[in-house]
Amino acid sequence: MTVYALGDVHGQLEKLFALLEEAGLVDPERHWSGRSSRLWFLGDLFDRGPSGIAVCETVMRLECEALEAGGFVGCLMGNHEPMILSALKFGRKKTAQGMSFRADWLHNGGRLSDLNALKDEHVQWLERRPLLALEGDTLLMHADSLFYLDYGDTVNTVSEAVTKVLESDNSRAWDELLGQFARRMEFWDETVGARNLERILGVFGAKRLLHGHTPIPYLTEIPPEDVNAPLYYREGRCTNLDGGMMYKGGHGFVYALPEVSTL
Repeated sequence: MTVYALGDVHGQLEKLFALLEEAGLVDPERHWSGRSSRLWFLGDLFDRGPSGIAVCETVMRLECEALEAGGFVGCLMGNHEPMILSALKFGRKKTAQGMSFRADWLHNGGRLSDLNALKDEHVQWLERRPLLALEGDTLLMHADSLFYLDYGDTVNTVSEAVTKVLESDNSRAWDELLGQFARRMEFWDETVGARNLERILGVFGAKRLLHGHTPIPYLTEIPPEDVNAPLYYREGRCTNLDGGMMYKGGHGFVYALPEVSTL
């Protein structure tokens, strides 16, 4: 069994299908063909690109098809999932920064066509996306940040705490969550990055970390169209899957996790 992961999709449906078909995970009719394989999306299905709702519905469908075939499709929560939900829920209500939730979402690439098409079934599914996952001794997360530790010290408690926020009408807690999700590069930083990585791996009982959120071209100055592989850093213990492909002109990649042991 192979475990795959895919970074930030940002509404690019056609690129997504091309990548999945190339990896053998969907057939030419765009149905699951990965058999017992496991596939994780690392979040940020929405915004910047044109087809966020279609991407969301595709992941929801593949989740069901993979389960029927003996495989698995999962999707972590990125920052753009609560962002679009906040625009729907709070609209013109002001954040602590004085900008409305809706304006903040639009500023970050929100598409009104996605917001207008959000249905209860999308909202309920999005609210319950896990924040973290463990595949063997590899920790999967969206943001390259320590903020997850502010919500719990196990994979389940972090997700449960954030789900409670998203099911609430507490705009201050939503605003705080969105602010936390804006943090990035906390494992890349030369001064504290190694220490931060050791801390989060230790808390969640992992040996390696896989994330998206911060586009590889931002860190390396490699043009997005030339990024076709992950960025390994911290002696290979940290892997960045956000090639910036979905809204910066690149084509992206599906990453196959190396075989890992179970702790």
